[in-house]
Amino acid sequence: MGSISRMAAIATNTLREAIRNRLLYVLLFFAVSLMCAGIFLSALAYVEGERVLQNVGLGATRIFSVVIAIFVGVNLIHRDVERRTVYTILSKPLTRTEFLLGKFAGLVLTIWLQLTIMVVVFVAVSLLAGAPLDAGHAAAFILIGAELVLIVAVATFFSAFTSPMLASFFSAGIWGIGHLTRDLRDIGASSQSEAVQSATVWLHRVLPDLESFNLTIEAVHGLPISAADVGLALVYAAGYATLVLFAATAVFSRRDFR
Repeated sequence: MGSISRMAAIATNTLREAIRNRLLYVLLFFAVSLMCAGIFLSALAYVEGERVLQNVGLGATRIFSVVIAIFVGVNLIHRDVERRTVYTILSKPLTRTEFLLGKFAGLVLTIWLQLTIMVVVFVAVSLLAGAPLDAGHAAAFILIGAELVLIVAVATFFSAFTSPMLASFFSAGIWGIGHLTRDLRDIGASSQSEAVQSATVWLHRVLPDLESFNLTIEAVHGLPISAADVGLALVYAAGYATLVLFAATAVFSRRDFR
């Protein structure tokens, strides 16, 4: 119980630090502005203006949330090391694992908070434009939230041993490739080279399959979404994030702060 309370304290402090970051509000402002601008973009469309509106809204939510998760998250550990506050924190009855997991939890709370704001704006804009809303949209946002947990775990991993710039670069690269691994696997399957086939299969297995969390098309077009589509994606996110955090704590525990 003591370990949980210590991690909760770190998470709460991390949340306070994150919401003071001006970059968070700048990115959130642009995301909300783009979602509102979707009303005008949909008006310019000859057909399916409502779908254009919601495509823009879901896309803005995913992209800006990931940007916030990466560029705000990678600085959290580095800031404590740079200010030397990490020495004071770790001198207390607090393990490095508890510190890192507390940082992770605090950032997840921050990301989910801004995601909630974006969901509220999306719903408001959709209602103003007369666009339909159903359970498919809720499922899409739930999986965006799950994808963000995974990305925060990846950002935490790279932040545990490298600089903010490199951590941002690596995390963004993982996110970009993660949305392509399924396509690369399919392309590799059609190759005549066994080496290419094997490489693309392992790439898909090792790197996160982030398209598992993308239900934009289904939500916007009202296509059926099964409980398995959502449930399996949530289990996948939890399992992958756990493995990444395990690696992050192993690396951070051996880091020399001198």
